[in-house]
Amino acid sequence: MTPLVHSRQKVRVAPAALATARLDLLPLLPEHADEMGPVLADPALHAFTGGAPLSREALRARYERLAAGSPDPAVVWANWVLRLRGPGRLVGTVQATIVPDDGLAELAWVVGVPWQGNGFASEAARALSAWLEGLQVGRLVAHVRPDHAASAAVARACGLRPTGHRRDGEVRWQSPGRAGAHA
Repeated sequence: MTPLVHSRQKVRVAPAALATARLDLLPLLPEHADEMGPVLADPALHAFTGGAPLSREALRARYERLAAGSPDPAVVWANWVLRLRGPGRLVGTVQATIVPDDGLAELAWVVGVPWQGNGFASEAARALSAWLEGLQVGRLVAHVRPDHAASAAVARACGLRPTGHRRDGEVRWQSPGRAGAHA
């Protein structure tokens, strides 16, 4: 895999389809909103993420913006939906906001309530972390609410450790850095 180019020019990185033992991570497309709408519709899901479920139209518009990429030329958005093999249904998303000039990627994940507790978020986040390592992204971060044990477990599964820094009440988790990567 080609490392990210560190420059002030627009960086293009197309998320590749990724596979884990149980999941196919598919690059996010606007049409995924139809199937993801019900996955994200449970109000309990928003207890930690805030807000409320989006309408199908609003979710599609959001996915159109995400698929189009960041308007900031120095930032790359990489987003996937998680398709559970077997039933073939979407169960969540994983994403990275990559700042190549900083050698940094911020990770985020969400899994629908019926599929939580099965390790899907950890499995997908580890695959994303490995993909980013192939791009020589040196530091991974995530912001996790201090009372969200499940997300803390996902961050830990990616090799992140909590720091003393907080943003909007969330604890910053960070990787120690990777040998040979831009940090």
